[in-house]
Parts: sequence; C-alpha cells; structure tokens
Amino acid sequence: MESKGKKILIADDEPDILEIIQYNLKKEGYEVATAKDGDEALEKAKANKPDLIILDIMMPKKTGTQVCEILRSQTSFNDTLIIFLTALNDETSHIKGLETGADDFVTKPISPKVLISRVNALFRRTNKEPEGKALKMENLTIDPEKFEVTVDGNDIVLAKKEFELLYLLASRPGRVFLRNEILNQVWGNDVIVGDRTIDVHIRKVRQKLGLDCITTIKGVGYKFDL
Repeated sequence: MESKGKKILIADDEPDILEIIQYNLKKEGYEVATAKDGDEALEKAKANKPDLIILDIMMPKKTGTQVCEILRSQTSFNDTLIIFLTALNDETSHIKGLETGADDFVTKPISPKVLISRVNALFRRTNKEPEGKALKMENLTIDPEKFEVTVDGNDIVLAKKEFELLYLLASRPGRVFLRNEILNQVWGNDVIVGDRTIDVHIRKVRQKLGLDCITTIKGVGYKFDL
C-alpha cells in the first residue's frame, strides 16, 4: 500500500484547503503535517523530512516555487516528491514549475479524489525497485542501484526523474526514443505531464552533466550518443 509509513507535508495559506486535503490524505493512511506559508513549509520540511510535499504556488513569505527551488538545491531533498497546487493552467507556469523541480501539478479548484490519485500514482512510480546494471562509458558512470552518476569521478546530483531519463537513454546508445515512449517509461500513464516536460528535464540533465551526449531528433525524440 502506497500510504504505509509515508509522510506528506501540505503548504497552503487557505485554511479550508489545508483542512480538506489533510482530512482526505489521513483517511488514506498517510501521516500529514501542514504549513500556512513558505517559511513554515521550509521549517517543517527540514524538521520532518516528508516523502512528498504539496505546495501552493501562491503563498505569503515565500512562494511554492521559491520553496521548491530551495529544497531542490539541497541533496537531502533530491528524492522528495513535490506536487504544486496552482490556479494557473498555462504552459509557461507549468514549465517554470518543472524547471524548479516539481514532479506533478494539480489545478485548483481541487478535487480530493484527483489529488489522492496523483499522490498514489507518484508513490507507485517511486516504490519500484531500480532495475538494470551499472552503465560505464568513457568518463561517465550511471549506477541505478545507488542512483549515482559520476563524470570524471565527480558526483553529479540528479533529481530522480532526471536520473531515470538519463538511464533510459544511456541504456541503448544510438537508439532513438520516441517522446511518447519516454513519457510512458519515465513518468508512466498515471501522471499527467506534457511533451514540454521532457524538454525541460533533458535541458537540466545536459547542464548538470556538462557533456554533449543527448541528441535531439527534431519532431521525433532523443538519443544518447557519448
């Protein structure tokens, strides 16, 4: 069961929303903490180390985007799942959220059933045991058991989805992976994300690796070729 032992932090400045989400997640068996602004969200995240954080984008003191950026800059939160709550449904807002490290979005007004479904889907994806052997090529090593990447012996910190994307492409050098294929294998059918999600994550992987190893096949997909 996804909820067993899982801790969730909800941050929103609207008390009614906090109460509704907290009630429904507790019914599912999750341990739930709440925060009413960005500063409190950071304090409770650092104190409790939740498995998943639900962040309202528009909060006082610090926005959800700012909180996400701060947490993602710390290695101890690399594996923490983050869902944004947002009243904004435009592509630009979603891309910005993905660039800061969000794993998914739920648009307001919130349906508790939809939110719980998305929470459970994220946990199902992350609860899967890593598969495959370590990949070693030239100056790059990718270890799926330890979720570690090194370039020239230096550790490269990748978020979980960035790692899974890199491993998928690197597991078949030279093979072109279609965009839909990447979405299904890395994010799965349970999580609703768009094509731009891949572009954002590819860009971040390239920047972090500092290697010219992922080629864009325009209108088709991507391939790994070191």
